[in-house]
Amino acid sequence: MSAASLLRTVTAPKKALAGAALAAAACGTLIAAAPAQAATTSASSAQATAQKMIGDPAEFQCFSKIVQHESSWNPTATNASSGAYGLVQALPASKMASAGSDWKTNPATQIKWGLDYMKSRYGSACDAWSFWQTNHWY
Repeated sequence: MSAASLLRTVTAPKKALAGAALAAAACGTLIAAAPAQAATTSASSAQATAQKMIGDPAEFQCFSKIVQHESSWNPTATNASSGAYGLVQALPASKMASAGSDWKTNPATQIKWGLDYMKSRYGSACDAWSFWQTNHWY
């Protein structure tokens, strides 16, 4: 039963108060769910951006596996103990400034930096993924 339907059916003052509390609780649950939906949207948007930037489906899959393990595609993910930050968990996080001044908030900038890092250090995203599988870091 929706909150509005519940309020319409309640007529006595005590029941109305209880109904309003129930409606508020239901709305609170819906509001609490909104950030998770926003995170999912943000993650899918970041994934779509990465697919476009990478092009090669195999390389994207390797990149995606690393990012999924490192940050769950959350561009603001922060490792509390190390300070690693973003989709690719750069350490120090400020390294990503070399890809753009918006590195803290722009997944595309983080993806660009991460791809450049993987290519320069490992040769490719798939080579970085192979290393990650052995070491659980890259």
